[in-house]
Amino acid sequence: QVQLVESGGGSVQTGGSLRLSCVASGSFFRVNAMGWYRQAPGKQRELVAIITHESTTNYADSVKGRFTISRDNAKNTVYLQMNSLKPEDTAVYYCNAETRRLLSSSPSTSWGQGTQVTVSS
Repeated sequence: QVQLVESGGGSVQTGGSLRLSCVASGSFFRVNAMGWYRQAPGKQRELVAIITHESTTNYADSVKGRFTISRDNAKNTVYLQMNSLKPEDTAVYYCNAETRRLLSSSPSTSWGQGTQVTVSS
């Protein structure tokens, strides 16, 4: 069983910053890739950023240059630093993690509960 606990969401004005955190805990050997997704009202959930175990990163074009994803493997934690926030960034942000059990060749995917980010003009 894997649990993802998120923190750092909130409400800010246009141009402000927020830092999201997500900690993985439970029964697993290690965390492989971790990422952040978001879903705005009436829209499909979309990938925001992803980071591999070796810290290779990829970003959605809409956030590139403004958001930074990072991780601490020793703490099984992923972060999302969000700068220069825009109203269109308003969404529920979800943490995602791929984990492996010891001696298992089949990874599993887990999701956090989601945290609200609201950007007002």
